[in-house]
Amino acid sequence: MPTLPEVPLLNHSTLGDFLARRFEAQSEKLSDIPHPSLLKDAQKGSERLARAIRNGERIALVGDYDVDGVTSTAIVKRFFDLIPYPLIMTIPNRFTDGYGVSKNVLERLDADVIFTVDNGINALEAAEVCKNRGIDLIITDHHTPGDVLPDAYAIINPKQLDCPYPFKEICGAQVGWLLMGLLKQELSLSIDMRQFFPFLALAVIADVMPLVGINRAIVKTGLEMMSRSSLSPFVMIRDFLNHSTISSEDVAFQIAPRINSAGRLEDASIALDFLLADTSERAYHQFELLTSLNTLRKETEAQTTAEAMIHVHTEDTIIVVAGEHWNEGVVGIVASRIVSHFQKPAIVLSLHNGIAKGSGRSIGNVDLYTLIKSQEHLLAKFGGHKMAAGLSMSAENVEIFRKGINEIAKNVNSADFIPLNDIVGELEQEMINFQLLELLERFEPYGEGNPRPRFLIRNADVITVKLFGSDQSHSRIELRPSRISQKTLELIAFRRILECPEDKKISCSYTVNKNEWNGRVSLQLMIERLF
Repeated sequence: MPTLPEVPLLNHSTLGDFLARRFEAQSEKLSDIPHPSLLKDAQKGSERLARAIRNGERIALVGDYDVDGVTSTAIVKRFFDLIPYPLIMTIPNRFTDGYGVSKNVLERLDADVIFTVDNGINALEAAEVCKNRGIDLIITDHHTPGDVLPDAYAIINPKQLDCPYPFKEICGAQVGWLLMGLLKQELSLSIDMRQFFPFLALAVIADVMPLVGINRAIVKTGLEMMSRSSLSPFVMIRDFLNHSTISSEDVAFQIAPRINSAGRLEDASIALDFLLADTSERAYHQFELLTSLNTLRKETEAQTTAEAMIHVHTEDTIIVVAGEHWNEGVVGIVASRIVSHFQKPAIVLSLHNGIAKGSGRSIGNVDLYTLIKSQEHLLAKFGGHKMAAGLSMSAENVEIFRKGINEIAKNVNSADFIPLNDIVGELEQEMINFQLLELLERFEPYGEGNPRPRFLIRNADVITVKLFGSDQSHSRIELRPSRISQKTLELIAFRRILECPEDKKISCSYTVNKNEWNGRVSLQLMIERLF
């Protein structure tokens, strides 16, 4: 049984002080977004696109199949529609094209200029093909660059070592949006770039960017705009959520998985058509498709997770599992489930025709990208960043890779494996009220870099445990935290079946959330972890 952490007893005032300290010395003004010209090669890239537009050249865009990539594509497409200028547009299919701007994708593009969003930093072969065909390739990306960069016309990525852009942790959609901002200047257009903030908020949250500084400012404004936008996709999102305001958690847990499900199971064009929908009928139709795909994704993911758990070497520091014909689209989520269960980084690979392809997820402060890079002699391809990465290798290398990465992981400081968003303190029972909810709302949006506060309940008496939901897969638990008071608390655990412990005592961490249903607002306490 894990040792209960020593944490302070908090009231509203001390909790407010704690949350305020997270943002000291962090600018949260939209006016402080650094100028896009600070991005290396961004000026060069925008000038080339402007020249192509003036000369009537063919311009093609290559996106990516996750939420960030699809949203990036939607932002650029909507921008080009405002110019207006025709744009050839493609998002690779995960199953037939693989990731990013590949040779396969280039074969179907007839263009003078090709630019990427949210991919391309490791597209060495594609850059060579473009050069040979006389195509100017402009790469916009935010993933960690390798040792060798593609030989492209322009590479716009804040993570390049010699890029002076001061805010490095931005997503692919932000990089694409900044480039469009420069293109607007080059063409002397009067387009309000703020109109894209709802899309940017969606991408920043879904790609788990830290919600501090300019990211926080963009997401805050973007969510507010999303709550009143007349654009069909956001009207549909509001109707679906049935909330007066849209939170970052609504996006992270309800909207992003649906948008992601298209690229994971079928084709990202389904999600792109939703984000580009110009009528409520079109938005509704595409959202229905996304919802049914998301249901299928959950079933596929649950089955794959159950199979993957059997293959785990529990003694390993970095978990590496592989299985025949696991769906490539869900292995990243399965990796997240394994991380959550074992509190260790995990890499999950699908084996198909002698090739192992998959995704990894990290925990705490462990740099998974660097660990994977240490085994690059075994890999055909890899890319990503500290907390998440994709990779492929020959199936026969999987076991050597597993042993190799675990050998290197012995050098990682054990403190790095502790989840960063840990418990902030204990709350007196009388502090759990609507004033607490108002206090917590002041520090939204919550997410990476600004986690929703987790609180501790220590040795509470269990009164009842009940299952609910159509498949009885959720738990509702009633606790009495104090023997002095007869008052009880109700906590919820979604997608977890809990049982009453023998000693009828529970210690757990939980978050406090707003539950809005049919116009009624209540507090919802969500169990995070049992001790």
